[in-house]
Amino acid sequence: MSSPSDAEVIGRSLGEPEAFGLIYDRHAPTVLRFLGRRAGAEVAEGLVGELFRIAFERRKTFDPSRASALPWLYGIGSNLLLKHRRGEARRLRASARMAAADEAVDRRASAAARDAHLLFPRVADAIESLPDGEREALLLFAWEELSYQSVAEALELPIGTVRSRLNRARARLRELIEPDGKDKVKSR
Repeated sequence: MSSPSDAEVIGRSLGEPEAFGLIYDRHAPTVLRFLGRRAGAEVAEGLVGELFRIAFERRKTFDPSRASALPWLYGIGSNLLLKHRRGEARRLRASARMAAADEAVDRRASAAARDAHLLFPRVADAIESLPDGEREALLLFAWEELSYQSVAEALELPIGTVRSRLNRARARLRELIEPDGKDKVKSR
């Protein structure tokens, strides 16, 4: 006997609210990891509860033609993360300062690892400077390895909009992080 799809479980939860627990069981670790990457483990633990509370309250609006609820949950999570944007920006700046202050890069590390270590502060500032929509699409695509279609579902956007946002984000990052070592991101 195969397990029911997320759509079937959510549909059943409309009459049997406790059935929604299966959605939590299936997807909580994945969305916790997503939130943790963006907001830190401590904040993510609080946000995952809020995410599933919102999902439960909005379960009537879930599109039953979608077999998986994960893109929908990513969308709710992305909206929660936008509310925490200021904290995220502070964490990126703190990480960048720590990376820049760490002068004792392991001498045995490869040149690529040393370059990445030195480049991280500029990349963090560049990502932070992206418009919200472009940053969300880029991080769902790059960090969560979602397909264009899944990013579109998570952000409730047409796939063409996702493609253009990712294209603009890549172009802006290339502009902001020049290969000659100079950058256009303002120092903080």
